Amino acid sequence: MKVATYQAPLAYCRTNEALALVRNQIERCEALGVDILCCPEAMLGGLADCVERPEDIAIDLERGGFQPTARLLASDSVTTIVGFTEVDRRGRLFNSAAILSRGAVVGVYRKHHPAINRSVYRAGSEMPVFTVGQLTFGVVICRDSSFSEPTAVMVSRGARALFVPTNNGMPPSKGGPELVAEARASDIATAIEHGVFVIRADVAGRTPGLVSHGSSGIVDKHGNILGVARPLQADLVVAELNMDERSNTACSRRRLA
Repeated sequence: MKVATYQAPLAYCRTNEALALVRNQIERCEALGVDILCCPEAMLGGLADCVERPEDIAIDLERGGFQPTARLLASDSVTTIVGFTEVDRRGRLFNSAAILSRGAVVGVYRKHHPAINRSVYRAGSEMPVFTVGQLTFGVVICRDSSFSEPTAVMVSRGARALFVPTNNGMPPSKGGPELVAEARASDIATAIEHGVFVIRADVAGRTPGLVSHGSSGIVDKHGNILGVARPLQADLVVAELNMDERSNTACSRRRLA
């Protein structure tokens, strides 16, 4: 099983170019034989907490609002995880990640812990797992990875890998390289504690008022680092996951491909 994490340029997450960037990475992954590609938190549209009109970037999954995007990102071989702002029929906003397979939205995870302080996002509560080929996995978004419960529940349901869409675009006073060290230490600890591969996708670069050094990387279930992205720039990290050490038997899984 081959996976990839895309460290996207911070400057493009709020622009229309973001969709084209993801499409380009999918095509690269097709050529490299990648099975699952993870993209950052709020890759499409940016974070709703940082825009004046959050409703302008929100997508209604229940009414099929994501389908045009899913079709543009369709691939016969690559399953893509990508972050966006979701709105439900009651007008509530969620920081979500969609799992895309063959041009359709086949799953979604809603962030449980939207912000340390106040946020326009509501908290999600579901902890689903999904299966692509031989790999059953979970998805948690950014800050959720620092809480043990979602990962523990997903592992109990058969997850052998954890994908972590992240967006560490911060003011320069808060967005130093120490965030990368903290994220990496957290991923290693999670991998060792729960026996899962951890695949984190972050943004990187500088914009007026924001910086992210980029914490994208892949850690195996023993805590070994399989690859990390270059600091402060866009990158694609690819790794082969060794799935032979334990049989993949579990309940409550959703097969995607």
